[in-house]
Amino acid sequence: MTSPRTPTTSPRTPSPFGRVLCAMITPFTGSGALDLDGAQRLAAHLVARGCDGLVLNGTTGESPTTTDEEKARLVAAVREAVGDRAALVTGVGTADTRHTVELAAAAGKAGADGVLVVTPYYSRPPQDAVAAHFRQVADASEVPVMLYDIPGRTGTRIEPETMIRLAAHPRIVAVKDCSYDVLGTLKVLAGTDLAYYAGCDEHVLALYAVGAAGCVSTVANAVPAHVAAILAAFDAGDTARATELQLAVTPLTEAMTGADLPGTVTAKALLTRLGLPAGPVRAPLLPAGPETADGLLARYEALPAL
Repeated sequence: MTSPRTPTTSPRTPSPFGRVLCAMITPFTGSGALDLDGAQRLAAHLVARGCDGLVLNGTTGESPTTTDEEKARLVAAVREAVGDRAALVTGVGTADTRHTVELAAAAGKAGADGVLVVTPYYSRPPQDAVAAHFRQVADASEVPVMLYDIPGRTGTRIEPETMIRLAAHPRIVAVKDCSYDVLGTLKVLAGTDLAYYAGCDEHVLALYAVGAAGCVSTVANAVPAHVAAILAAFDAGDTARATELQLAVTPLTEAMTGADLPGTVTAKALLTRLGLPAGPVRAPLLPAGPETADGLLARYEALPAL
């Protein structure tokens, strides 16, 4: 039997924001206020267990229901907690180009290393307008831009051809990929130097194996070390171990991101059971019920030790 080969050189695009990024929840107090102390403790916990990047104010971070001021305060607090031990990417995407430009321009001042910019939602702009939106935001930003392709939420995807054109902008450097279009992803990987990050936890190993830079993981809120171990095993040439780890995490991935509940709801329910900072979700979301939380904890506890 031939043993897995450990490559001496890697064709992988350098990871501008790290390799294992957690799409971090935003902790709130019992009354629903921003819990900056909890955010600092959670961020430090995630970084100590293998995350070299954190995405704040994203989908899992409940960005639609936090204010601009709260977003900036969260970035500043987490930067204070983790220092230079992790890259910080902050979500600045809105349905309004002018508002997004304002948030992007302020992100670097708050301490972010990059901005995550989602396709404008609800208005469903055509591709030339999508491209113009991203260019305007990138022009205004003092830090690099990660495009966020999640058509299931926005109603509009960033087509591969649009990605390829946008890759020419010097500040557009990365993509969080929730497109569920592997062929499209491969086309952009083959045609650009954009750093691709798997945004769906079931795709972490699959996309990393074809050249992605890493992942932006919701499941990493609860099991950062397991997510980091998948990529570490692949980097070490142990593809069998990487596959084993990806499959082992699958039941928890399904429970957290494949159910009817948003990942924000399930992540906060599980973190609460684990005694980690989380707090309630903000309306219109509703908290998970006890049975759901019990099921999440059972799948967490069934994970094999690393």
